[in-house]
Amino acid sequence: MLLIGGSRGLGSALAQEWVRRGRHVVATVRGSARTPLHDLADAHPGAIEIETVDVTEPEQIDALRDRLAGRRFGLLFVNAGVTSRSDVTVAQTPTDDFVRVFVTNALSPLRVIETLQDLIESEGTIGVMSSGQGSVTNNERGGHEVYRGSKAALNTFMRSYAARHAGEPRALVLMAPGWVRTELGGEGAKLTVDESIPNVVRTLESLSGAPGLHYVDYLGRTVPW
Repeated sequence: MLLIGGSRGLGSALAQEWVRRGRHVVATVRGSARTPLHDLADAHPGAIEIETVDVTEPEQIDALRDRLAGRRFGLLFVNAGVTSRSDVTVAQTPTDDFVRVFVTNALSPLRVIETLQDLIESEGTIGVMSSGQGSVTNNERGGHEVYRGSKAALNTFMRSYAARHAGEPRALVLMAPGWVRTELGGEGAKLTVDESIPNVVRTLESLSGAPGLHYVDYLGRTVPW
């Protein structure tokens, strides 16, 4: 399986869970600094390959595609993402912050998918880490406006991708992992990594062989658009 964004947090936890299940994982980091993923790879020799890609740089995505040419994966999961300030409105957000969040969370995952899709088995799974905050229906309290908007945009772009690939046997998954205690999620989050990630992996595996687009949470429940 191919995991984009595995350096730390939910990404390294996903890699660890798949290794625990006996899978071989190719996982990416953004730069040259040592990360928890490197520690995990050292602890499980041969189970994890580490590649480098900055998903906001299209030429780096192309280079990754070239390095992996000829290989096939049953699952591509795009986890890379960033957050934004929770206490400012869209109108108060500096333009460069807005662009950073939308490019990373909404544009870049689709670039990754479009570039790497031919590496995924015809009946494999393509998944993206979305969020329950990407649900327009469930947005009744506001807050995290730019982050919410970027995930709603990601969902819409994946729906367009699914429409363009209607009738194909791949499962396409928008995953809402729950509010998890990580550097991104913060200390006040409701779920631990151990409460979320094993269920995320279990849900992804349960959707294998189920064509079409699924917007689900970590327990496999459908999230309203």
